[in-house]
Amino acid sequence: MIHILGGGLAGCEAAWQVSRAGARATLYEMRPERMTPAHKSAQLAELVCSNSLKSESENSAPWLLKQELRRMDSLLLRVAAEVRVPAGHALTVDREAFAATVTEAVSRAPGIEIRRGEVTHLPEEGVVVVATGPLTSDALATAIARMTGSERLFFYDSISPIVEAGSINMDVAFRASRYGKSMDGSDDYINCPFNRDEYERFLAALLEARQHTPHIPDDIPYFEACLPIEEIARRGPDTLRFGPMKPVGLTDPRTGRWPYAAVQLRQENLRADSYNLVGFQNYLRYPDQKRVFRLIPGLENAEFVRYGQIHRNTYINAPAILLPTLQMRREPRVLFAGQIAGIEGYVESIATGLLAGRNAVAVERGESVRAMPPATALGSLCRYVSGADPRGYQPANITFDLLPQLDEAARRRMKHDKRARHAEVCRLALEALDEHLAVSAP
Repeated sequence: MIHILGGGLAGCEAAWQVSRAGARATLYEMRPERMTPAHKSAQLAELVCSNSLKSESENSAPWLLKQELRRMDSLLLRVAAEVRVPAGHALTVDREAFAATVTEAVSRAPGIEIRRGEVTHLPEEGVVVVATGPLTSDALATAIARMTGSERLFFYDSISPIVEAGSINMDVAFRASRYGKSMDGSDDYINCPFNRDEYERFLAALLEARQHTPHIPDDIPYFEACLPIEEIARRGPDTLRFGPMKPVGLTDPRTGRWPYAAVQLRQENLRADSYNLVGFQNYLRYPDQKRVFRLIPGLENAEFVRYGQIHRNTYINAPAILLPTLQMRREPRVLFAGQIAGIEGYVESIATGLLAGRNAVAVERGESVRAMPPATALGSLCRYVSGADPRGYQPANITFDLLPQLDEAARRRMKHDKRARHAEVCRLALEALDEHLAVSAP
């Protein structure tokens, strides 16, 4: 029997891959019997933070990872395509439709039994995939710590607010994708432009706003790729303008120029009746969020569907514990996938879930477990997770920095053409994947 702990992105993809292979799995999910601070429903694969699965721009690192998953028949990537909403070059989904569709598919898949209720310890027999995510319950996290022989590691992650579409003042805000780039040429984002005085007024109010209590302890870090905006603002008066409020590539039709700063709003669902504030994750008290964010031009009368939040994330010190196959070094029948394994990002979680599910089947059948080729995005990600320096380890997204460098001749030939280098890395990755899959095929 294959036990899969956690019904999030990684757990659902793992269960689907087990079913595809003709094996049987029990998928454990504690919701709705026990909810987390961030989840809102009992649906499987609920997206908690953003609704974006990142870039679909050809020959980018996120695109490459998605291409690999598509070639490996990822259920969740297929569902994402079905419930996609406009968002420029990003693959962005209606989160409610996404969760509902995944839940239905997994529930109907042969060989998958779904059990609701909290799991407080790892099964002592059978193959186990731990995919409990960043909001693993305290009891199970303690059990995992005992098994892995390591202390629990935490960082803090945040959620962006969502506003009703009808409350956005389109006499001030305007539609545009950065530099006019979108998948179909449409203007997918709503943009709220600031002049300098408006920006400085907003910044002062943001820095004076009250945070939720109790305050985050100083010795527990935020994840640097998802900092609360108030934390970014404390690092200097222009940090927001070079981060989530950057105006580059956004021409205000009223002035014909880029604004001094801008907030982008991204469509939240297929009905287009709500939008989230891109990059505006925060830990402010709700009344302060309402007051401060209504200083954003175009959001003077904004009605909030959801305020920003912050939650604790849990992950293991993967380089000290895991093999590139996502198996525990000391207990190979146990595999880890998703954010608890030190993976950051929705697609990265799906990818490690897919691999853990496939490898779990091989372990159960007594077959050899083959690591993914290091030339692939998934292979590079697993190599980082299992081979990074365990001291000060932090979760990782897929980037070209994780992928192998081109040989010296290719680097010389394409020295001044970054796009060509990235395209070649992607070509080699997909070629390596096709060879790997051909050898693995029955």
